Amino acid sequence: MGEPDAPVRPVAADLARYAGLAGAALLTAAGWLGGARPDAPPRTTLAGLWQAPHGPVTLGCWLVGTVLLVGAWWSLRWGAPSSRWAYLTAGLWALPLLAAPPLGSRDVYSYVCQGWTWTEGASPYRVGVAAAGCPWTDSVSPIWRDTPAPYGPFFVLLAGLAVLAGGGLVGAIVLLRVVAVAGVLLVASCLPGLARAAGVPARRAVWLVLACPLVGVHLVAGAHNDALALGLMLAGLLVLVGRPGRLRALPVAGVLLGLAVAVKATAVVVLPFAALAAVPGRHTWRALVRDGGRLAAVVLGTLLVVSLATGLGVGWVAGLGHSADSQQWTSPPTAVGFVVDYVGGLAGRHPHAVPVTRAVGLVLLVGVLVALWWRAWTALRRRDDAGPGTARPAETARIRVALLGAGLALAATVLLAPVFHPWYAIWPLALLAVVVTPPARTVWFVAPCVVASVLTLPDGTNLARFTKAPGAVLMTALVVTVLVAGVRAGLRRRKVA
Repeated sequence: MGEPDAPVRPVAADLARYAGLAGAALLTAAGWLGGARPDAPPRTTLAGLWQAPHGPVTLGCWLVGTVLLVGAWWSLRWGAPSSRWAYLTAGLWALPLLAAPPLGSRDVYSYVCQGWTWTEGASPYRVGVAAAGCPWTDSVSPIWRDTPAPYGPFFVLLAGLAVLAGGGLVGAIVLLRVVAVAGVLLVASCLPGLARAAGVPARRAVWLVLACPLVGVHLVAGAHNDALALGLMLAGLLVLVGRPGRLRALPVAGVLLGLAVAVKATAVVVLPFAALAAVPGRHTWRALVRDGGRLAAVVLGTLLVVSLATGLGVGWVAGLGHSADSQQWTSPPTAVGFVVDYVGGLAGRHPHAVPVTRAVGLVLLVGVLVALWWRAWTALRRRDDAGPGTARPAETARIRVALLGAGLALAATVLLAPVFHPWYAIWPLALLAVVVTPPARTVWFVAPCVVASVLTLPDGTNLARFTKAPGAVLMTALVVTVLVAGVRAGLRRRKVA
């Protein structure tokens, strides 16, 4: 597999830099030719995109651009020549994408309409954008026109302010992209500190996260609110690990983490591990209740203040369930449900297994999250009992345990949730990139990002919709393979023990 930490040759690095830039430029061209523009209605078939004006050219630019961007990122997965080089290259790739229309998704139009609904005095958690009368409903993907908002009140507030300040659809989209870019910049500013605290080369963490094609296409060009939520979440964690035990750190971190949850609820799974990072000394139950309790109180207080200040209350919690209205094989529990339905159909039955497998997935998720937290807690307790050793390595190990648990929790959430969209893969990537030390081990969470990068077309069409049966079978086979491998590995460990 080569020498992971060997210096990157300048020629190879420059080739990757400009290949990625060419890919970003081609994707921008694809966006203008056939992207998710407001004057281009959503298409429901692949044939519709091919037969549209500039359809073949759009698909050609998308395909070549994606291959170049993904290939350039993958070629330096062991790490960029330096952090500065990684920042400059990721920024260079982002420049053309900043000039692109919404790319890879039409979610930003949902954001605008939900913000408009709030500015009109209605709650986007109670009515869909079509029922609210949003003037830009035609730009929203049909599946989300009658769906209440699944986002937190802080983001609805920002979307509403963007509508008021933007003066129209285009202005609101520009301001929401500014918010997304601000989130990406916040992520960029946190990565070196988190990587150093966890003992990982910053150049590798910065490259894996910022140069990931999903970041440029979906966070920068697509203006997804995941960018802001990730930035706030990483900032909160950085405050905790950078200033352990300081009284001012807990309220600042609590506010940042609370705002992250108030943008997107996915961040909530990180909170139990943030509580572990909040304990500066020995990890006793008393210390956990003291420091973790203070952190939790600030997080809950932040959520309460934002909910009341926006007048939206806690209605956004009920809206979370509607994010699963979409059914695609990219979610493993959903894929297994599809296969069960297919097998039942061959036997002349209609089991309607998807709701059942999704419920099983959520139950498994709860169990996995509890197990991951308990594993992190016991690992920290064992380190305390073994003695501190040298101060810095002991502190680094403590931080790595907490952040690795948070990253794995996000990975489990993405895999076991009822729905998976390509940009969801950025969540675990952002944390695992700063804690996984051996470069060779990064492949298991980098490779899924490669697959996710090719799932959406410029206009937001998800290829998973048109590969339902083969995709479900392949995903189910992968799930079975992973389960069998896990059982065998467990049996081998028992024999050795």
